[in-house]
Amino acid sequence: MVTNAAAYQFAALSDLKPLRARLLGLSKQLGLKGTILLSLEGVNLFVAGEAAAVTTLLDTLRAIPGLQNLTAKLSLSDGQPFTRMLVRIKKEIIAFGVPDIDPVNAPAPRITPAQLKEWLDEGRPMVLLDTRNDYEVRLGTFKNAQVLPLHHFRDFPAVVSELPEAMKERTVVTFCTGGIRCEKAVPYLQSKGYKNVFQLDGGILKYFEDCGNAHYEGECFVFDHRVGVDPALRETASTQCFRCKTPLTELEQADPRYVPGESCPTCHQSDDERTRGCTEARNRAMEAVVRVLPGSLPQDNFRPLCVPNRCAGMSAIDFLMTILPHSGRGAWETLFGQGLILDDRHAAIRADTLVKDGQRLLHRIPAEVEPEVSRDVRVLHEDDAVIVVSKPASLPVHSGGRYHRNTLQHWMEEVFHPWRPRAVHRLDANTSGLMVFAKTRQHASRLQPQFAQGTVEKTYRARIQGHPKQDRFRCDLPIGQEPRDLGLRDIDLSDGLAASTEFEVVDREAGGTSLLTVRPLTGRTNQIRLHCWALGHPIVGDPSYLPDGKFGEVQTLLPSDPPMHLHAWKLAFVHPGTRSKVCFEAPLPAWASIPGGSVPTTA
Repeated sequence: MVTNAAAYQFAALSDLKPLRARLLGLSKQLGLKGTILLSLEGVNLFVAGEAAAVTTLLDTLRAIPGLQNLTAKLSLSDGQPFTRMLVRIKKEIIAFGVPDIDPVNAPAPRITPAQLKEWLDEGRPMVLLDTRNDYEVRLGTFKNAQVLPLHHFRDFPAVVSELPEAMKERTVVTFCTGGIRCEKAVPYLQSKGYKNVFQLDGGILKYFEDCGNAHYEGECFVFDHRVGVDPALRETASTQCFRCKTPLTELEQADPRYVPGESCPTCHQSDDERTRGCTEARNRAMEAVVRVLPGSLPQDNFRPLCVPNRCAGMSAIDFLMTILPHSGRGAWETLFGQGLILDDRHAAIRADTLVKDGQRLLHRIPAEVEPEVSRDVRVLHEDDAVIVVSKPASLPVHSGGRYHRNTLQHWMEEVFHPWRPRAVHRLDANTSGLMVFAKTRQHASRLQPQFAQGTVEKTYRARIQGHPKQDRFRCDLPIGQEPRDLGLRDIDLSDGLAASTEFEVVDREAGGTSLLTVRPLTGRTNQIRLHCWALGHPIVGDPSYLPDGKFGEVQTLLPSDPPMHLHAWKLAFVHPGTRSKVCFEAPLPAWASIPGGSVPTTA
């Protein structure tokens, strides 16, 4: 039999890198498998192996200052539920994303499993609040518990804001699998005015251990290969759908729509139905996310600033002047004086604080309302590996400058949670058209090199100023490596990076513009815009590369501005899952039409 241990402890830890190396080496030596998460706020672990090995690991952890009271929930299984041993350093040992929640110095009030059972036996009025994700609850929960529509624990604050105001006056008992989520949920509820709120000490697993199945219906979802355990803490016959990750009971596995490794009753559809239904649902979700732009409400934003090895041992202000010299020393001194430069525990630091290799500082930007952006994002395709969307102009892809929540990346993470889609290539904020995201790090690692090596076939449509003399032409001017003001690039004949773009004229308009099909053969920053500008034919509406070789003073257009006429039209690449070539095409905008005719569909 294999011994499974689940444990966490909030404590002020330090020197995480050597601790990580020591624990990983010990765990491998002991033959343990599972995951240990380390953070400045504590430790969280799920490991399995021989009983003596588990005991040795727990004793080692309890010898660390702050972890002496580490308590583990132990259970047995017939086989090893984990495939490898990981020890990771994280910002939080349970992702919540709300600063100033401090379980170390302000722990949540607790109620023991025996006390909760006594209250339930008595029929005492209370709200039993399940803080787990919706898919976990499918396998079981307490009778009459209030289940929240949570896709991830980070959604908890938003969901709580929708709860009835009268609930703040009632007795509330929160619970989760092992208790760790409630360590943060209860202080958060208290900060929002809940007067009499407790967490179930040890969570469902401790309740099972002490009280069995009294007042509980079903089993408990666990985050390993066992999927579910019953009130005797024995592994159940439940499994999880390979495709959609839905937990499945033994009865659901008997459904003919359950095909191991392929589908279950929740996700079973034909390929066409699945693709169509999936994109329709995603687009409805996207519309809900952007109905009120996330960045339109005042909220502190935190700009991460990571310390590279070359800056280790510097003062904080010298580190910032090294990586961001254009801001000026005086500006950084002002930010330090205002307490806006923080460590990764959100504590203000002084300008002369010494920084370490790999440390992350935060620049807090207080109560910021972000500029308006375009909202018309359309999901065109989704499968197990990639997501393809059509991005509107005037929408930044990544966080930066004035944009954090009003970005495509932020919206994608909201819509596709628990996936964290990874953009595998760049597209300027003012450029519309196709964007490809990978669903996992593994798929991204197969896609990104294709873009970096120039093997992806990219086709753009652009409308430019003037009439080129040739119908087909090419630009091979090298592009500078260092950005100038506003992050713009320039042609650099002495030390620039090689860049090549092919152009084909589709139409010369009497009004003085030309419609082009454009094929960038390399992928340099601002390449198409810069090459058109350098050839004397800047793109219509470009706010940065202006006629007569001038630079503009605007970086990102507003939705009310005339759009920049550059559109990422087609992409062809090798699919990271099927390894076959796939092609995608985004609808053309109105400006890409031939005057007096229809929108062109071929070059």
